[in-house]
Amino acid sequence: MSEARGRPAHSGNRETSSDEPFAGLAARKAAARLLAAVIDARTPLDGLTDHENGHPQYKALDMRDRGLVRAILVTALRYRMTIAGLLARRLEKPLPPNATALSHLLHVAAAQILFLDIPDSAAVDLAVTHAKSDPRTQRFSGLVNGVLRTLARAKETELPAALAATDEAPKWFSDRLKAAYGADKTKQILAAHRVEAPVDFTVKADPELWAEKLGGIVLPTGTIRVEKLSASVTELPGFEDGAWWVQDAAASFPARLFGDVKGLRVADLCAAPGGKTAQLILAGAKVTAVDTSKNRLARLTQNLERLGLSADIVQADLLKYQPAELFDAVLLDAPCSSTGTVRRHPDVPWTKTMADVEKLADLQARLLARAVTLVKPGGRIVFSNCSLDPIEGEDLYRVFLAGNKTIANDPLQPGEIDGIDAFLTSQGTLRTTPADFDLGSPGISGLDGFFAARMRRVA
Repeated sequence: MSEARGRPAHSGNRETSSDEPFAGLAARKAAARLLAAVIDARTPLDGLTDHENGHPQYKALDMRDRGLVRAILVTALRYRMTIAGLLARRLEKPLPPNATALSHLLHVAAAQILFLDIPDSAAVDLAVTHAKSDPRTQRFSGLVNGVLRTLARAKETELPAALAATDEAPKWFSDRLKAAYGADKTKQILAAHRVEAPVDFTVKADPELWAEKLGGIVLPTGTIRVEKLSASVTELPGFEDGAWWVQDAAASFPARLFGDVKGLRVADLCAAPGGKTAQLILAGAKVTAVDTSKNRLARLTQNLERLGLSADIVQADLLKYQPAELFDAVLLDAPCSSTGTVRRHPDVPWTKTMADVEKLADLQARLLARAVTLVKPGGRIVFSNCSLDPIEGEDLYRVFLAGNKTIANDPLQPGEIDGIDAFLTSQGTLRTTPADFDLGSPGISGLDGFFAARMRRVA
């Protein structure tokens, strides 16, 4: 399953078969149920669609229908405000506040009609059947039929204008972006969120060779970027051999900020799933990977085994962790709101609130205060996260430095690290957004939103 740029596609529509009039209905019901879990219960989409531990209704589907459900959900979330606006035009009055099941059903159908390569008639008929089968929506089956049929007829004329006029984000999120980046940059970021992110690979060696094998390009930073994969990640050349791992280009920056780490003892705190750990090992560091989650460390262990790399792995609460001796350097890629990853995870603005961002910023401040005590005097600390909000990045760092006299900013210098000068701030920190890194085509451009800062322990 994949999403086409600007207009996601799903091929091989079993629901068009006359022998199976209700084929695909279970997938639509699952999509509506999972959309409810995301929007109403703020449940992350990745957990709901995990093949082993996901929602039971999702796991009951075959792999092909799971792919369809995932395509519908990603699309419905990526274009949620546009879909809502086009549906609202067709309603004589707003849906009752308690009609959430009907709203999710309509959004699932509208996502197919407007953006997925599925026959309009199949999307409408299955939505009507779905409505009739649910006691909460039975009496609205006629409304579902009328709204969706008029939407299908009008999409060619109305959709372009609706897309141009709509910010694809809840108000709290767009307001925070505008406060941090201004109206113009916010518009660019939100536009980037509509486009499926490319897939980036960090390779052990010979990036030109692997760019050719994987069908991608080599970025100035050394990352391999592929706009559209030819197969699933596990089926690509080099996976079994451990020649590379998937890692957004921006996510590869923090581990590079230390400079030469050959022979140094480096702690990677909050280390799972292990991309930065692998980078540090390849650079010659003796790495201790620390994380509080047993399950996440199991994944890190599996990843390192595939790559043929090894590290000391420690399960511990960072706030209580006390190593036998201090480290030469420490990397803290802290848990955050993940608002820098909306291109890959369009559920994030709908599962988080400003209160969540503030709570996570407080946790990061406490983790950073602890992390800097684990490095030797003179040692470097790198702090990073994948949030776009300054209260988890620039603001937090400024306050931290002002209140901690044992730590000094260690600013990044232009030309110090290949390919990242464009992302350096006047304070010598690093900031990326999805609107950065224009390579001429939306599908191959952009970066995850990241903040990173480097400091030294001076006492």
